[in-house]
Amino acid sequence: MTDTPQIPRLAEDSLAEALADTPVVIVHGPRQCGKTTLATRVGKRLGFEYVNLDDDAARRAAHDDPAGFVARLPERTIIDEIQRAPELFLPLKVEVDRRRVPGRFLLTGSANVLLLPKVADSLAGRMGSIRLHPMAQCEIERREPKFLRAVMHGDFRIRSSPRLGEELASRIASGGFPAALARSTPARRRQWYADYVDAMVQRDLRDLSRISSLRSIPKLLKLAASQTARLINVSDLAAPFQVSRPTIRDYVTLLERIFVLDELQPWHSNRLKRLVKTPKLHLTDSGLTCALLGITAADLWQDRTMLGQLLETFVYGELRRQASGVSEPVDFSHYRDKDGAEVDIVIEHVGARVSGVEVKASATVHPTDFRGLRRLREATGTRFVCGVVLYGGEMTVGFGDDMFAVPIAALWS
Repeated sequence: MTDTPQIPRLAEDSLAEALADTPVVIVHGPRQCGKTTLATRVGKRLGFEYVNLDDDAARRAAHDDPAGFVARLPERTIIDEIQRAPELFLPLKVEVDRRRVPGRFLLTGSANVLLLPKVADSLAGRMGSIRLHPMAQCEIERREPKFLRAVMHGDFRIRSSPRLGEELASRIASGGFPAALARSTPARRRQWYADYVDAMVQRDLRDLSRISSLRSIPKLLKLAASQTARLINVSDLAAPFQVSRPTIRDYVTLLERIFVLDELQPWHSNRLKRLVKTPKLHLTDSGLTCALLGITAADLWQDRTMLGQLLETFVYGELRRQASGVSEPVDFSHYRDKDGAEVDIVIEHVGARVSGVEVKASATVHPTDFRGLRRLREATGTRFVCGVVLYGGEMTVGFGDDMFAVPIAALWS
């Protein structure tokens, strides 16, 4: 159980709605992002009991007699860290089929167990999933998440927002993990992140895989951190290691399964043949990225190139986090063509509508900054809603044809 501050999460309503009509719901996301806090917060209101598979005795009982373990569970049960006993999924299916009512089991997982074929097959049609991320800035500030909805509807008005200055670098370096934010100083936060990587390697990856050399994973993570917000290049990632490209590719996939890395897929269209089809790599949290690179907020503010790179990962993370509070499906991708036009984040939503977000650390915006967004508008036609350049200035202003320059602070203010 966590003792970090109980800040309301954007996914809370979605979780309650899922439990009202689905027998099994899993809340999954990176370790220490607040899954247990969310599950117990919602579960307490609904009368759930709690079982933690990080507990040695509970885990042994689940391994030794999974059917008996499930049969003895209370009527409504939270099972925390379900990836530590995947053999429970088949007995859970049997129990749900025996008495199929909504909200029987609420699971949490620090690994994407839905990618395991037997799990996906056993609970198909019986289980809903909620992806939980580290906290969004609007959650930290306890404000309504308005930015993503505004992008989805093209609803921007001329207004001013505070210029962030060095505060922006501080927010990027702090990240969104509740336990890290609870640390009193940046140095304590960096130590927390170092301990986090150790725990993740020794527990989550060891549970998932028989990797012979887990010692290479922290080094790979640091290298991936240096490539965040760039097109993924497995050859570059493999270069420092005496292992094959396929092996490094497998390692990257494992890190995705424990929600440390995200591959942002390229936007595609059957009509356009000159699109770059390589995914972009993003670390899940900008604070973790800075810690892996040994970068402080002051370092980041002085290095404008690195600031721009990590700002893109920060904004992508914020949009993913705000999407957890949106009822309709939202898909993310990136746009890049072979002429060099690009859009950092493409957002597709209901009715196949498309919006785009380009990220700039500078305090000024020029018409040329909209080049990629205009190319995206040409490619999507009437499905295009709006294009936004997020920048380090103060004013939200229109640039014509549903194009807007919007201050970065509007993400949460």
